[in-house]
Amino acid sequence: MPDLNLLVTLDVLLSEGSVAGAARRLRLSPSAMSRALARLRDVTGDPLLVRAGRSLVPTPRAIELRAQVGPLVEGARAVLRPVEALDLVRLVRQFTLRSSEGFVETFGPRLLALVAEQAPGVTLQFLTKPDKDSAPLREGDVDLETGVIDAGTAPELRAVPLFRDRWIGVVRGDHQLAMGHVAAESFANSGHIHVLRRGLHSNEVDEAARVAGLERRIVTVVSGFSTALALVRETDMIATVPDRHTLGLRKGLHSFELPFGIAPFTISMLWHPRMDGDQAHRWLRAQVRAVCAGQDAVGS
Repeated sequence: MPDLNLLVTLDVLLSEGSVAGAARRLRLSPSAMSRALARLRDVTGDPLLVRAGRSLVPTPRAIELRAQVGPLVEGARAVLRPVEALDLVRLVRQFTLRSSEGFVETFGPRLLALVAEQAPGVTLQFLTKPDKDSAPLREGDVDLETGVIDAGTAPELRAVPLFRDRWIGVVRGDHQLAMGHVAAESFANSGHIHVLRRGLHSNEVDEAARVAGLERRIVTVVSGFSTALALVRETDMIATVPDRHTLGLRKGLHSFELPFGIAPFTISMLWHPRMDGDQAHRWLRAQVRAVCAGQDAVGS
């Protein structure tokens, strides 16, 4: 194993062109520096510095090494240098966030405004979350993800809760169920949109309805909340969706309490532990938490 400390010695020797000068810079005795030069000659197989009159001059090999050693030593110093304070004004970086549909429409505007105010050089890329595969977080393709933690969530991921959510019913503004309290019988007899997806899905809605002795009359099945709510705007059907998660998708629609009990759930933020110490990533996590906390307060 080569002694990497010799790189620093070689850099100073080639810069000074003198054993005495290099010894002074490295605070070594001339004899210690002479021994270091002897080791370098042995390692490189080249005399490096040779006498020309009363001074030392570099060999062609030394001149070649001088162009390589300086950047290597500076790079090592940069790696070992203490982390500097995060300068948000000068930060230039793109972060990728993956979430179920509705999250960006609800929380994205405030998050983008916060980021633009504090770090104008930061760009956010939003991706739709098709599944619970943790590979994008593990491989660095995604910086942050939001969703419900369950048995399918990779155990090595870091996670913090963002907000509590609940299921609600949604109809268009002039629907007959928008006129007052929605009775269980009226709910069950109406046509329903079933949202079939992994993670946040309406299977648990049907299970809770059955416990209460109700059976939803499914008219159509779709793959996402935005599609369900788009159909609600143009039909007499009911969509059952997460309340706070889809707030940005439900403008102009009427929401109501479900006529049966169903447990609330928690939306969390997830990231890979290798990003724990990244200052910019830590800052972004704080912004997402702040935005979701504010939205939570408005929605409660």
